[in-house]
Amino acid sequence: MDAQEYDVAIIGGGAAGLGAATTLARSLRRVVVIDAGEPRNAPATGAHNLLGREGINPLELLATGRQEALGYGAEFIDGTVVSAQRHTDGFRLGLADGTGIGARRIILATGLVDELPEIPGLREHWGSRVLHCPYCHGWEVRGKEIGILATNPMSAHGTLLFRQLSDRVTVFLQPGVEFEDEIWDQLAALDVQVVEGRMLRLQEAAGDGKAQLEAVIADEREMTFRMDALAVAPRFRSRGDLYQQLGGTLSEHPMGEVIPAGMMGVTDLPGVWAAGNAGDLKATVSVAHGAGVEAGGAVNADLVAEDARQPVLARRG
Repeated sequence: MDAQEYDVAIIGGGAAGLGAATTLARSLRRVVVIDAGEPRNAPATGAHNLLGREGINPLELLATGRQEALGYGAEFIDGTVVSAQRHTDGFRLGLADGTGIGARRIILATGLVDELPEIPGLREHWGSRVLHCPYCHGWEVRGKEIGILATNPMSAHGTLLFRQLSDRVTVFLQPGVEFEDEIWDQLAALDVQVVEGRMLRLQEAAGDGKAQLEAVIADEREMTFRMDALAVAPRFRSRGDLYQQLGGTLSEHPMGEVIPAGMMGVTDLPGVWAAGNAGDLKATVSVAHGAGVEAGGAVNADLVAEDARQPVLARRG
């Protein structure tokens, strides 16, 4: 089957992809968004720090954004891109259903995967009572019992951020993790309890009807601790398979793996941009959207320059 041809193919229909799509469509570009329908924040009840849309349901936000992009002429395909190849006049993308897409430029807005510690119960509560970002969900647990799963030394920084929100914070220090003396002094001064021992599982707390979590910790014996929320620092892995197929190499970051992207999302691969969590592991929804707008503008400018060169060369003929 012949591939449909577009100016730009955006892979990923989250905040970054939608921001890029609207920007490009408003510049009269023929743009397609291929969306696998796997938004990272789907388990969350609300998206925060969004001007004018504070607390909106993440899925509602994406549905609204899609309608806005459609209104300017952007096209959408619900599907998964499984292959990407460079072609003489751009790129060829292969979808899981066997169809193909041709595009002069690509924006990778594929997001990232949160790799949680292998502790039973964490994934089941991820995005609701198992959290990682104090700016995304901290207000909702202010003043409550907050646990911190300390899986690396950087967990100390997260502890201080959540301590700003509650004076009832407990750190569950996992085996092999060590804090510097200064951190221990800070935790003691802030009355942060530290429990050493491996977390075996996280489960619903039984009993008084209060909706809480219960962590089972193994030290010399098993102990249980109740909390309203547990903060976890996952390892972030950018969805960079297509970038690698095109010849790119992911960068190692203290927080995980990421597509290396520069200003306005430009990558080392000509014709390929990255936006949102694909190129910035720490990007929140509002930041990802802004990055998509920037990448869309950069891609349009790149196409404008190319389109201006061609008639000049033809005229010189």
